[in-house]
Amino acid sequence: MDAATDTFVSHRNLLFTIAYEMLGSAADAEDVLQETWLKWAGVDLGTVENQRAYLVRIVTRQALSRLRTLGRRKESYVGSWLPEPLLTTPDVAEDVELADSVSMAMMLVLETLTPTERAVFVLREVFDLDYDEIALAVDKNAAAVRQIAHRARSHVAARRPRGRASAAATREALSAFQRAVETGDLQGLLDLLAPDVVFLGDGGGVKQAVPRPVLGSDKVARMLLGGLMRTTGWAMEPAQVNGHPALIFKFDGELDTVIALRIDDGVVTGLYAVRNPAKLSHMEQETALRR
Repeated sequence: MDAATDTFVSHRNLLFTIAYEMLGSAADAEDVLQETWLKWAGVDLGTVENQRAYLVRIVTRQALSRLRTLGRRKESYVGSWLPEPLLTTPDVAEDVELADSVSMAMMLVLETLTPTERAVFVLREVFDLDYDEIALAVDKNAAAVRQIAHRARSHVAARRPRGRASAAATREALSAFQRAVETGDLQGLLDLLAPDVVFLGDGGGVKQAVPRPVLGSDKVARMLLGGLMRTTGWAMEPAQVNGHPALIFKFDGELDTVIALRIDDGVVTGLYAVRNPAKLSHMEQETALRR
């Protein structure tokens, strides 16, 4: 590989994660990476003092531009909007800070920030970039970036999900949840759901999904079991999605729904069901590659 390609490939995972955390879409993150590569390929590397910082600057600016466009699209989105589920490896789940930053719950919190606040928060709080480097990426001075970071940090802290359960407790809760759903065990499911559990569904206006959040363990449990019991041909398998436990539902062998779970203190506090086919295509490709 030439020097430009070698540098880009060595930083690709970092660049993808920045773009994904800013956009909530793997497909859009891949497009941003392609745009970043095209700009990077035309750079005279002899003039670049810090290649990593330069790439971060390009990807951040490209993601900011796309984020503003996506924001306008979300205004007309049908039903609840959820991030595109991202199949993650066990090492991501073991990195607690990274896993929490890409979790469905945290990605929804990031949606409440302005585009610039989101970029600054991701670069500072997740990747620990210094303020001068972030300032170049978002085209602000360092003093302004510090203020933006403080504002974004306070905003997120007030909405951040609860503390995370241990890996062992998470695996146990996921296994028990899957067993209860597969066997139609209503009481077993109720025992696993927090009283204030919330269920969000995203069908994108293409697939049937709950039009608004469903709150409370009884409503969520009955909805889950009722929906599955009305049809046959379902199969489910556990997975790691966005650094957290999830169930992948297949109907007649085809990927139909991904439900990501938020587990706190051994109980399920959040369920995020993505059915929009456009948001599942990237996961289908990833699943096929890992077979």
